[in-house]
Amino acid sequence: MKPVKVGLLGLGTVGTGVVRIVEGHQEDLQNQTGSPIVIDKILVQDASKSRAVNIDPGKLTEDPWDIIHDPDISVIVEVMGGIELTKGYILEALARGKHVITANKDLMALHGPEILAAAQEHGCDVLYEASVAGGIPIIRTLVEGFSSDRITKIMGIVNGTTNYILTKMTQEGTVYSEALAEAQQLGYAEADPTSDVEGLDAARKMTILSTLGFRSNVALEDVDVKGISSVSREDILYAGRLGYVVKLLGIAESQDDFISVSVQPTMVKHSHPLASVNGVFNAVYVFGEAVGETMFYGAGAGEMPTATSIVADLVAVVKNLKLGVNGKQALLTYKLKKLKTDEQISSKYFMLLHVDDRAGVLAKITQAFAECEVSLESVLQQPNASITEAEIIIITHDASKAAVTKVLDAFKQMDVVKNIRSVYRVEG
Repeated sequence: MKPVKVGLLGLGTVGTGVVRIVEGHQEDLQNQTGSPIVIDKILVQDASKSRAVNIDPGKLTEDPWDIIHDPDISVIVEVMGGIELTKGYILEALARGKHVITANKDLMALHGPEILAAAQEHGCDVLYEASVAGGIPIIRTLVEGFSSDRITKIMGIVNGTTNYILTKMTQEGTVYSEALAEAQQLGYAEADPTSDVEGLDAARKMTILSTLGFRSNVALEDVDVKGISSVSREDILYAGRLGYVVKLLGIAESQDDFISVSVQPTMVKHSHPLASVNGVFNAVYVFGEAVGETMFYGAGAGEMPTATSIVADLVAVVKNLKLGVNGKQALLTYKLKKLKTDEQISSKYFMLLHVDDRAGVLAKITQAFAECEVSLESVLQQPNASITEAEIIIITHDASKAAVTKVLDAFKQMDVVKNIRSVYRVEG
């Protein structure tokens, strides 16, 4: 049996995991695909560097074109990261008839439609299961498992770093800065954590998931993004007292083919399955018209979980090679993108206000809600020994984003409202 030769771009943590699985699971892979799979060449920055896995030095190269221009290599696995340079390598590989597997969420979120169009033009596969939620097979599930259903909502914890920080704050009372420092110390957060804590990493993943789930070309700029850097211990405590936990959620919804996508700290009811997802784990909740509620849970990053998704894509490409059906995927984005307006985006909201501690203030607050046609589920007013004002805690019924914005604008004009301390979406 003729082996299928693979070129690996990158030999960092995930690339090392791919080598371990391909070399360690040869019998299983060969039985699934009918051919040996061989990693023939590997792109590295420094070929003389010692490695965490035994590699034939003759397979290492510092020149990407050694791999991309090699006519014997059928599949490129990209785990090097980066955007523009990497995009050029992938487009050149596709032009030469090579199939591509990538774990690069940034690349697919920004240039996915262009890359997939090039793949279709050249009769090649591009698979990217590992770009979202590590070892959870969520992309294949959306494309294949829900192919006969209509997805109306995708909601998930898709960033392990922020989930770790919020878990520490919730379970141990750690302040944000200390939880972040610990995440950096453990290697969960980068030295510059902006992409994680400000929600950008999650936004890129939600761009990919909503594009696949709703069959429309959702762009990164279509995602409304807010991170966790302003979440306080006070917010966490009040959430727990009211029966909620705070999670950074990616939320994508489709109603009558109108779409909204956001990433934001959200209060999740304790009884909701996402509330119990802690630490660096990820989970994606999908609602289909026919199947109802489903949830997919697992390790969202790491060497072996991510490498497992990459090798699963590799098996799929080799199976397609055997059947002669590479590049025959149905067009996934065939719907015109229609974004919801703020009047169409609806949810419950939590608000924490610091107000003058005197009679009549609560009446003014509730009057503002009534004038903006926002109904209230619960209202609690109490003194706070650490501040001179009183606190008013409010949870609304479902209300449009536009109406809630009007309420907040009205509060800003009131002398009695000293501080709009927190506003969170409420789920579950």
